[in-house]
Amino acid sequence: MKMKTKNPNHSRRGELVIMIAYAIAFYVFIIRRSLEIANEHFSKLYGLRPGWLFSSYSLNDVSDAQWRNVRSNLPILTAVFGAFAMVANTLRAYLHLKARGMSVIWLFISLIYLCYLHGACIIFVLAIASLNFLLVKIFAQRNYFPFLLWIFNIFFLSCNRVYEGYSFSIFGQRWTFLDNYRGTFRWHICFNFVILRMISFGYDYYWAHQDSRFDHEKHVQRCHICKSGKLCYQILQERNISNSFSLSIYLCYLVYAPLYIAGPIINFNAFASQLEVPQSNFSSRDVVLYGLRWIFGLFLMELMTHLFYYNAFAISGMWKLLSPLDVFIIGYGVLNFMWLKFFLIWRYFRFWSLVCGIETPENMPRCLNNCHNLETFWKNWHASFNKWLVRYLYIPLGGSRRKLLNVWVIFTFVAIWHDLEWKLLSWAWLTCLFFVPEMVVKSAAHTFQAKSAFGEFLFRELSAIAGAITITCLMIANLVGYVIGPSGFNWLISRFPTREGLPVLSGMFITFYVGTKLMFHIEDAKQR
Repeated sequence: MKMKTKNPNHSRRGELVIMIAYAIAFYVFIIRRSLEIANEHFSKLYGLRPGWLFSSYSLNDVSDAQWRNVRSNLPILTAVFGAFAMVANTLRAYLHLKARGMSVIWLFISLIYLCYLHGACIIFVLAIASLNFLLVKIFAQRNYFPFLLWIFNIFFLSCNRVYEGYSFSIFGQRWTFLDNYRGTFRWHICFNFVILRMISFGYDYYWAHQDSRFDHEKHVQRCHICKSGKLCYQILQERNISNSFSLSIYLCYLVYAPLYIAGPIINFNAFASQLEVPQSNFSSRDVVLYGLRWIFGLFLMELMTHLFYYNAFAISGMWKLLSPLDVFIIGYGVLNFMWLKFFLIWRYFRFWSLVCGIETPENMPRCLNNCHNLETFWKNWHASFNKWLVRYLYIPLGGSRRKLLNVWVIFTFVAIWHDLEWKLLSWAWLTCLFFVPEMVVKSAAHTFQAKSAFGEFLFRELSAIAGAITITCLMIANLVGYVIGPSGFNWLISRFPTREGLPVLSGMFITFYVGTKLMFHIEDAKQR
């Protein structure tokens, strides 16, 4: 008589049903409790304004200054970028312009845009950019050039923030009147992205004078995008464009209007390549569908800000008066609000860049709630910045050979790049502390191979537990960096190891464990 063996796929399907049921119950509870918290405390919150959804008495959470500014300026931005795209695309089509011609057109258009944004402060932008161009052209063939390039750019990154964009009075009293014409947007905030582009130009020019180690044929054999007949970002950034390192293309790259304010970040080689020949990966139909998906995302954001007021709780400091359970809900809601905010901002500007023929890496290619380890999270949050960091910082520092050391350098730079604030440095170093054990566990996991069904089950369960711990740590690091600050961290630690807080901590861990298992099922489905 034959013994029946248990089908692992059948047991996993049963597990999946249970996990989905738990996830549905979790989100029903979170939504219901979020509505109750909002209704109980809305009169004490800052940043609520009359809304337009549901009724004339509804309120909208516009407490986040960045989102408030973008949202209020969407109509004018859409009209301006629509006009820019029409002019640029028409001139390219009728005059058959390539990189040099299009760089002049886009430079002219973008400088008009910058004059409106920064007024007389455009002088600072062009002056620092010109100095960087001279530095690159003069010293790029020296061995110490990378060090010089970093020192130059970090110096101006720091000075711009310390002196808050400088005052024209430092050049003499006769220039003081220019401080009355500083535009509508602080130039030194946008210049953080210009710094990244200046470093990219410098490195790409430096590498153009060296032998390339990129194996084109080997890459095409492995890359599913290249196999489909399209050009992937890796191919674009490794292209030999030695004739494109001119002043006009360089300045066009730095101030290219659709990507100037917020990115996404694209390196110089990839930009210049598409300035020569516009992207063909996205058809006109694809671009339209991309825009329609963005409109749907905007509706979801309006729904969230009209119903839940997560960010207003964080801004108002009301989270200190809530129970540990409600603090968890608000913290989780703030992270989702931040994800959706950046999703909308980055995809809006990427849409207009696609319309104009420049494809950039996609930020937020994966949802916040589908990342169960730190590495996956950071690869998919500010994904274009991650690609930039890998190319210009991680690999030059030694790559995976010095990974444990490199993460400290990289996240410290990321914190300084965002702003000179202790809470951002705290966020960076907390993230590094959480990164180290994950890298050690991953290294050990690669050496472990399950040789039985039980071994595979055990490995999967341990991975899910590790994922739950990682998500908890990630949530704490981001709350400290962007919501409660270092001082709030002590309060957070003091509230949860209590009689009221421990059940919440346990429930939070179980929820993240279930979430991690669901992510495993999603990955399994993709592999099939």
